[in-house]
Amino acid sequence: MKDLKNIFPVIIVFFSLVFFTACNKEDTNETLNQNNTEFLSEEDKKALLFMLEEEKLARDTYTYLNNLWSINQFKNIKNSEQTHMDAVEKLLIKYNIDYTILPVGQFDNKELQDFYNQFKIDGSVSKENAFQIGATIEDLDIVDLQEFIAATSNTTLIDVFENLVCGSRNHLRSFVKGVTNSGSVYTPQFLTQEEYNSIITSSQEQCN
Repeated sequence: MKDLKNIFPVIIVFFSLVFFTACNKEDTNETLNQNNTEFLSEEDKKALLFMLEEEKLARDTYTYLNNLWSINQFKNIKNSEQTHMDAVEKLLIKYNIDYTILPVGQFDNKELQDFYNQFKIDGSVSKENAFQIGATIEDLDIVDLQEFIAATSNTTLIDVFENLVCGSRNHLRSFVKGVTNSGSVYTPQFLTQEEYNSIITSSQEQCN
């Protein structure tokens, strides 16, 4: 009985250590999982800043073309592009990333600025050209978003970008319909022909 009394405290300490180690391991794993989900690389930050301006390119261009031609697609989709900008901006705020939204028609990114300048010129020619521009922007948007999704492990970023891709696929279908109704054909500029065909032959999607 005396020996049991001496052993009993040792047993208690042993099981306490086992329990503590197990809990500590579980907490560590949970922390690692959270960090993996929330970690934002420098490339992710650049992706967010770029997509803020690319969505702005769509919004600003559609605003200009709607004012010029009063076409329903541009009137409705420019508002959707503002929603896309808002979604990206929320992530920039969430991750405490400095950003600036320039006035309409102005962009930090030179390539996007050049696109906008050319879109204004080409879009002023005809309604058919305007629809072609809308399709081109959504074509570009889908490809850029897909590349950013493939390059990140941040699940929050992936969720938001996948939702933006969903919206862009719907916008592409709408603009291509306008091109077709104008008696012309849209040829994909950035998507592969196979990817483009898959989108155009699919139904409108319900995006979050």
